[in-house]
Amino acid sequence: MSSSTSAPRERHDRLPVRLAALAVGTAVALGGFAVAPATAADMVTTADAATLTGIILGVGADESQRIVTWYSSADTAQVVQLAPTASVVDGAFPADAITYAATGSANIATSGGYNRHAVITGLQQDTAYSYRVGAEGSWSPAYAFRTQSFEGGYDFLFFGDPQIGASGDIARDQAGWTDTLDVALAANPDTELLVSGGDQVEKANTEAQWTAFLAPDKLRQYPWAATIGNHDVGGKAYEQHLATPNTDRSGALYSNGDPSSNTSGGDYWYMYKDVLFIDLNSNSYATAQGGGGDEAHLAYVRDVVANHGADAKYTVLVYHHAIYSAAAHAKDADAKVRRVDFPTAFSELGVDLVLQGHDHVYTRSYLIKNGEKANPDEQPGAADVFAGPGGVMYVTANTASGSKYYDITAPDATGTSGAGNGADPLNPSNYWFNSVQDQEHVRTYVKVQVRNDALVVENIRSGTCDAPNAAVELAKVAWCGPNSGATAAQPVGSVVDSVTVHPYHGEGQDIQVAVPEAAPGEFGWTIDGHNGLVDLGTAVEKDATYFEATGQLNPITVSDTRRSQAPWSVSASVGDFRDASKTFSGSYLGWTPSVVEAGAGAHAGGSVASGYDGGQGLSVAGTLGYADQGHETGTARLGAGLDLKFPSSVEKGSYRATLTITALSRLS
Repeated sequence: MSSSTSAPRERHDRLPVRLAALAVGTAVALGGFAVAPATAADMVTTADAATLTGIILGVGADESQRIVTWYSSADTAQVVQLAPTASVVDGAFPADAITYAATGSANIATSGGYNRHAVITGLQQDTAYSYRVGAEGSWSPAYAFRTQSFEGGYDFLFFGDPQIGASGDIARDQAGWTDTLDVALAANPDTELLVSGGDQVEKANTEAQWTAFLAPDKLRQYPWAATIGNHDVGGKAYEQHLATPNTDRSGALYSNGDPSSNTSGGDYWYMYKDVLFIDLNSNSYATAQGGGGDEAHLAYVRDVVANHGADAKYTVLVYHHAIYSAAAHAKDADAKVRRVDFPTAFSELGVDLVLQGHDHVYTRSYLIKNGEKANPDEQPGAADVFAGPGGVMYVTANTASGSKYYDITAPDATGTSGAGNGADPLNPSNYWFNSVQDQEHVRTYVKVQVRNDALVVENIRSGTCDAPNAAVELAKVAWCGPNSGATAAQPVGSVVDSVTVHPYHGEGQDIQVAVPEAAPGEFGWTIDGHNGLVDLGTAVEKDATYFEATGQLNPITVSDTRRSQAPWSVSASVGDFRDASKTFSGSYLGWTPSVVEAGAGAHAGGSVASGYDGGQGLSVAGTLGYADQGHETGTARLGAGLDLKFPSSVEKGSYRATLTITALSRLS
């Protein structure tokens, strides 16, 4: 800043600092599990009772919901019956078991029978539940699932293209699919979601393939978040088998523009523990088909983010047709169209991760911003990446069943941004957009760890070159193993690729604190200097009347080299802490400023007590640091110890607030 000969003026520089999640509750790691089948009394007992098949547990609108879908041979009133597993004795459900009415309709002729689904609501956290479907005298076997804590981090698994029937041998494809689920969930029993990359089956209305896809019992124990693939879209069986929450079935979101036709479609979203998932029907991408094209999907995403994005810590998009992949579909015309239509909007909307299928190969993109590599210096295979503003990672999953693999193709000379398929200057054998490309002709799945300030993405082997691996067994591919078969197959459970994505928090600092149940507990905190997250750890209850959590503000650096030696000050105020509709006042945050590194004439501002002790805390601006007229030039670093006290009546939740830091200086 320079001096001025006019009357003294003040300059204000405002830096927004978002205060991040306040997670309430202890996290208990519990996973899905199986229970014994129902007793004979629970099975079909009359000649005209409905036969119930194809039962699958689906994701609900949030962590307190699940959707159960099934087929019935009879058009009768049916329900889902639910009870805590502890109250189910010898397969008998208690008298107070809850029932949820099912809805549905007749299936198309090729499917036969009727479809039913019911939404389970009001689930409690950290609880094992048993359920069955049907009606008195015609119950299905009982199955079980377990909820976990509704707050904090969690893991989910992403599965690419089971595509049962693609090898030509349904039984082999089913064996590989079942084995992948068994292997993945044995290694990750506490995972909370199974997310689909699409193409559940090879032929949309072939029920034998759907039966094989639905055969694994794990699909009745963990919620499946379905995605429409190009092999699913050509009939109604997908919609009959897989009910989804918050689904928009407008004509614009169907490839032919007609939801009543013999095709499946629609987009849907759900919020699971502060992650906003948006699932798109990427089969509809051009208005020439009759639907609304990519713009209809973008309008849907913008609307969902506008209405729900503020409640989410991360936004994850899921659709089938990979736009950044490396195999048979990398150069498809529709992929090039979407590579122009989607990335800029996704960057602008703050999307963190995009999960894709279709190309039967594993790829992990560089961070992409507005259709270009966000950071030209990001290295291939980097283990840690920092998103910065607008950086989005795109992941393509290989087949989870082993029914079909596509080999990696070579880049061309069509450019290294936008729709181009040119080579990566840092690794010319790869496409410009891909940090990692891998095809070993072995089954894999993707594990995503959702953490306070990171998404950890891993591609993990669920098979080897040995059976079950239909494409290898049937000689559909010529080799198997890493490096085009030159290296021996690696063991099941070994990691192909792992990356930690550090999200961007804007130009401010996010502060996070975990609030437990109203009981004494420990707390801790971490500070992430890369992206501004300040974690106040887990708050501790004091004297059963209030919670307290403490931590340190990330230091603020002030540099002043003006000859005028004019005074300056830095202050801050905080808004309310929020978790969706739950809030508590920012006045409960106080601080004790300090000069971390002397210079620029810096003095620490006065302490501000938490409003719990009286006053307004930092809901009104408090001074972090200042310098008087005539101070020396130089640089200072200002910090503050944070003290958050709030009543024990605050509801359990994951809360965020925004701290706005204001730099004030005279220009004379």
